[in-house]
Amino acid sequence: MLSKALLRLGAGAARHPWRVIAAWLIAVTLAVLAAIAIGGRTADSMTAPGLDSQQAAELIERAGTGQEGMTAQVVVTPLDGGATFFDHPSARTALARLQTEVRRLPHVLGTSDPAGALDADGDTTVRDGLVSADGRIAVVRVQYPDQSRLSAADLDALVGLGDRLRAELPLRIEMGGSLFYAFSDADGGVSELIGLLAAAAILFLAFGSLVAAALPIGMAVFGLTVGVATMTVLAGVTDVPTFAPVLGSMVGLGVGIDYALFVLARHREYLARGLDPHEAAGRAVATAGRPVVFAGGTVVVSILGLAVANVPFMTVGGFAVSIVVLIMVLASVTLLPAFLGAAGPRLARAGRIRRVLQARKLGRLARHGDPAAGAGWRRWIGHVSRHPVAYAIGAAGLLLTATLPVLGLRVGLPDDGSLPHSRTERRAYDLVAEGFGPGTNGPLVIAANPAGDPGVLDRIVGAVAADPGIASVAPTHIDRATGIGTFVVFPTTSPQDKATADTLSRLRTDVLPTAIGRGPATAHVGGAAASLSDVGRRTSERLPLFVAAVLAMSFLLLMLVFRSVLVPLKAVLLNLLSIGAAYGIMVAVFQWGWGGALIGLEATVPIVSFIPMFLFAILFGLSMDYEVFLLSRVREEYLRTGDNGTAIVEGVSRTARIITSAALIMVAVFLSFAVAEDPSTKMFGLGLASAIFIDATVVRMVLVPATMTLLGRTNWWLPKWLDRMLPRSPVGTDDTGSESTGEATRPLLVDR
Repeated sequence: MLSKALLRLGAGAARHPWRVIAAWLIAVTLAVLAAIAIGGRTADSMTAPGLDSQQAAELIERAGTGQEGMTAQVVVTPLDGGATFFDHPSARTALARLQTEVRRLPHVLGTSDPAGALDADGDTTVRDGLVSADGRIAVVRVQYPDQSRLSAADLDALVGLGDRLRAELPLRIEMGGSLFYAFSDADGGVSELIGLLAAAAILFLAFGSLVAAALPIGMAVFGLTVGVATMTVLAGVTDVPTFAPVLGSMVGLGVGIDYALFVLARHREYLARGLDPHEAAGRAVATAGRPVVFAGGTVVVSILGLAVANVPFMTVGGFAVSIVVLIMVLASVTLLPAFLGAAGPRLARAGRIRRVLQARKLGRLARHGDPAAGAGWRRWIGHVSRHPVAYAIGAAGLLLTATLPVLGLRVGLPDDGSLPHSRTERRAYDLVAEGFGPGTNGPLVIAANPAGDPGVLDRIVGAVAADPGIASVAPTHIDRATGIGTFVVFPTTSPQDKATADTLSRLRTDVLPTAIGRGPATAHVGGAAASLSDVGRRTSERLPLFVAAVLAMSFLLLMLVFRSVLVPLKAVLLNLLSIGAAYGIMVAVFQWGWGGALIGLEATVPIVSFIPMFLFAILFGLSMDYEVFLLSRVREEYLRTGDNGTAIVEGVSRTARIITSAALIMVAVFLSFAVAEDPSTKMFGLGLASAIFIDATVVRMVLVPATMTLLGRTNWWLPKWLDRMLPRSPVGTDDTGSESTGEATRPLLVDR
């Protein structure tokens, strides 16, 4: 049924291309207009129900101290670097003016007063962490209300004020804080353009035709525009994390161009056989479109499985990215065949360009329908199949070695200290660390409800101040109505330092319970650093459950597709190897600093807490694409010849070119994001690129043929009792795109 529906859909779109293209243009226009009219800005809300930091936030909100809102900090220092800058009255006047101007900004609840502290003391003694001991650095802390009442306009107003005052005051002014983290524009734009240009070059080499190369790019641009605009509309309804548009663009471009490549390659094969362009487009969608629908659906289901983490921003982010993937699947089976129909027979007339490329020894990827085109791959796969033990052990050993760094994986969230020095947030971070210590950049907020115990707050403050991981404690604010006390503490180490996480854990498990005793009082540790640490811990705890769920789903789907137990089991294990190796590469680059300079990484950072789970969801879905595409061809050859060895050599070699071309496009797109400024974007880009490269080379072209050769006919073993339990539905596709209900051992998806 699916193939027949896709056949009709593809053929209809090819016969009426301008109607379909017009419909997509209308959809793009409506999506963009909706995004402008009712769309919102992305914002990060790193909270989750049940976390200790969330309970602290609720107490702070009850106390009404204003500490539950967003913050920013304006860091100032002398332009000439003078050590006694704040001894001069003119400097204090400039500082006081800056404070006044900041306080007048919209939605600002209040600011700290370093100028007033200096005037009160008459010297440069530190007052509440507002002025450094040497008098060179002052910090104006800005308090905003809750994030729901703010927008990017508030950040723009603060940044604009800083730009104006830099020209008017003798101060070096830098800025940072959670306001920047929540509302700064995510990386993108340039990375997307680089990815598109790289994909276009690879497609041109693959097909030897400018028209053929332009069609997947055009389809991807249409789909990505609708997807990102839809994501913007979603941001007007709920908090969409800032990484979602970047990740959506990354994954959307990769899968969109990949899916278009599969359909376009099949379309050109049918044109080479002499079929009418409309019929060729219909059959291409009916055959190659089924793996596209299957793979895209698997990616969506895997990403939506992130809800198991019970972290709202991950659930919403996954939902937003899955929208982009769904739109790309829809574009692949509607818009692309319309493009193919509009192009007509021109896609089959690329001989001159192909001959030029071949003359320059660049045309290997451009030869379609040439029996010798897969000869090199056939020789390689035959060689691997003749030495399966050596290649299986060698490749598995290589991937296991690459996976070893995962043993040192440390999750967290890179702070402003990991940004490039060109960003004001990084310069502000460095100034604060220099003047007040590294822990000042990641303060913790402790909220306590005495519950009738009058001395508990003093005991808590004393116990916290005595902890070796705490550098200083700010004065306590007590709400008269509720009795809730809140105070800010500054660790001795930076926010992303492991020692800070240890200090946080010690406060919760030892210091606070000991100070409270057996009384009814409660105390919780909050603040941005605590929230991020808690989210990281929760995702780490839920990761095994999530991985098990995705593995089980993938195993069942592949077992249903290929009517085999060992084929899906092998696929699951090999996918784990490739993803584990990608994790290992990320640890080596980001935590150990190996080759970090190549992607512009200026400092080592922990792995962002939610990235391993996101990567696993996306990569397992993407790997299903190649898995189904390759194994379907192997299974078809096995059913045709009955010889396992021949099926492996022919099946893998006939799909090797298209898999490596598709993987190369994905790697190019993902790597274009690995050079972005934000470390999180770098991690997504490098992690996805590494896993796809490993999956399409070491796994598909070495481990798959080696292990399938070793397993022999048992590859297709299925117990009779299980065979009777599995549903029997149309599972094959003949060369015309019509479905076949042949014997139950036929695969569900066959790509010829």
